[in-house]
Amino acid sequence: MNRTQKSRPTHTVYVVEGEGDSTYWTKIGAAWAHDDGEGYNISLTALPLNGRLVVRTAKTDAKKEAGR
Repeated sequence: MNRTQKSRPTHTVYVVEGEGDSTYWTKIGAAWAHDDGEGYNISLTALPLNGRLVVRTAKTDAKKEAGR
């Protein structure tokens, strides 16, 4: 893996509010997996007051999750 690929976040952090059809996902940060696979470094651009945090595997530009 080259340096550019290594510096890309491995995960995306969202705050998720609501349930079912009224669920709203807001991207609030990124996470990078540790090389040993034992943890993550997380960078947030906002701190949610409500909802729950969800960490998902980052998608490439061609495979970004629509509607989240």
